[in-house]
Amino acid sequence: MKKILIIEDDTFLNDIESKKLTSEGYSVANANSFEDAVTELEKNTPDIVLLDLMFPGIDGFAMLEKIKKDDKTKNVPVLVFSNLSSDADIIRAKELGAHEFFIKSNFTLDEIASKISGIIGK
Repeated sequence: MKKILIIEDDTFLNDIESKKLTSEGYSVANANSFEDAVTELEKNTPDIVLLDLMFPGIDGFAMLEKIKKDDKTKNVPVLVFSNLSSDADIIRAKELGAHEFFIKSNFTLDEIASKISGIIGK
């Protein structure tokens, strides 16, 4: 079973995303903080990461950079799923190694699940 790590501080969204992806047949781990994400990444290498960039007091780009600089996780595709929408944010995320950048208001969870399936299968 393919593993997805969702890094999202909004517990409501994290729960909805988790339920959707679990129903699609994935094993899902959740991290509501960067500390939880680091712990989870050290414990289990996921097949893909769904990453929000907006966290209180912490730059989400730093988490993306950490994932891509770590030998254990550098090849794991990271899908950014964020409310940030400026061209500069999208370019920065892609330069740091994001596989895709999705603006939350422009995509449904069905579309995200379909995109994940296209990248890692089931």
